[in-house]
Amino acid sequence: MKSARRGGVAALAITALALTACGGGDSGEQSGDASSGDTELTLWLAGSDTPDELRDYLVETFEEQNPGATLTIEEQDWTGLVPRLQTALASEDQTPDLVEIGNTQSPTFTYAGAFSDITDLVPDLGGDQLLEGFVDAGTADGKVYAVPYYSGARAVFYRKDLFAAAGVQVPTTLAEFGQAAQTLQAAGAPGTSSFSGFWFPGQDWYNGIAWVYTNGGDLAVQENGTWQGALSSPESQKGLQQVQELFAKATSAPRDADSNEPWVPFNNGESAMFSAPTWARWSIDLPECNKGVDPEDETEAGKALLAEQQACNEEKTGIFPLPGLSAGEPASVFAGGSNIAIPAMSQNQELARELLKIVFSPEYQQMLGENGLIPGNTEYASSLGDDVYSKAALDAAVNAKLTPAAEKWADVEGSRILEDFFQEIAGGADLAQASAEADQQITDALS
Repeated sequence: MKSARRGGVAALAITALALTACGGGDSGEQSGDASSGDTELTLWLAGSDTPDELRDYLVETFEEQNPGATLTIEEQDWTGLVPRLQTALASEDQTPDLVEIGNTQSPTFTYAGAFSDITDLVPDLGGDQLLEGFVDAGTADGKVYAVPYYSGARAVFYRKDLFAAAGVQVPTTLAEFGQAAQTLQAAGAPGTSSFSGFWFPGQDWYNGIAWVYTNGGDLAVQENGTWQGALSSPESQKGLQQVQELFAKATSAPRDADSNEPWVPFNNGESAMFSAPTWARWSIDLPECNKGVDPEDETEAGKALLAEQQACNEEKTGIFPLPGLSAGEPASVFAGGSNIAIPAMSQNQELARELLKIVFSPEYQQMLGENGLIPGNTEYASSLGDDVYSKAALDAAVNAKLTPAAEKWADVEGSRILEDFFQEIAGGADLAQASAEADQQITDALS
């Protein structure tokens, strides 16, 4: 039986933000002057996906364009980000001046009035070229409060040698993928007692919902103005049945683990496949390729060894977009990535708008693409390049889908409803019963 709905973040009602009325804060008419000196601006970036090179560019460019002003970038861990934002965004003293937030968390804070209205800036930031679903997640009552920072649709990485040993070809349909994962699981790998054909931890709903979406299901739907859980729909159930079969026959990953760092067991020879945003290519480090050089080694010899090491890793691994129901059609994977917004409580509104313009400058957008991140402005998608990783990223992004743009979706994530639900079905729970209970929890959280 599913335990009672947990408290925690969900109990911290978003109204505790004590911000402006529903629909967002005022546009940049608060204190703060783009020409004022001796001003310290703070940018919160979530996780480590933004490379140091890009962070340095933002600091140097901003301070060059705004003499006397300084920019400090603070990295926030994705884990527990929602409660930290609930506290910081309600305080003039604690709030950052520009903040990166997960695309799935964006609707909640947008509707709560946490961000400033930047509708007038949208044409300068990319207009219709901005990732549409991400813009929708940052829009309330026809006004835009958060815009897309980057996207990263998930693709599947695999070991070529393990595919060859098991006689498995790159799958072209979702059904073939399931069979390939089971075949690889049965074949195992030399010297590994616990092996996964597909690394699929029990709490990994980020990857698991691809089967729901691809079969036409959803996590929640809006009916007559009310959001309701949708895991019990026939379409969702079909996808979840396939997920439960993968849990039972294609993975040995822990049931109580999430999607964090799936390349670690892959590097250790404990899995033949894993699914992650394509920038995970830089985290693959097979023992037979490792040259024992410090990743931060800036000497010419060190750089040469690191390049040789990366080439070896990429020679022994491959990548493909998770296939859909028919050959040649990619699955509807979860569109990872984030939005970026100006907190309504920031006392540096004009300077924050200037920094936002730098983020959406052609130079910075191209730098995002060159580092494997799909830029928020799709005009610069070609900056990803044309190698197999870029092709897989773009192919996967074709049918990628976000979580429901419900006002309180962050409460669903904060309550870990989906982690608990997927862990239950990974453990063999009755699918219909577990889905009905999770649907009720989702409906309650969104009410």
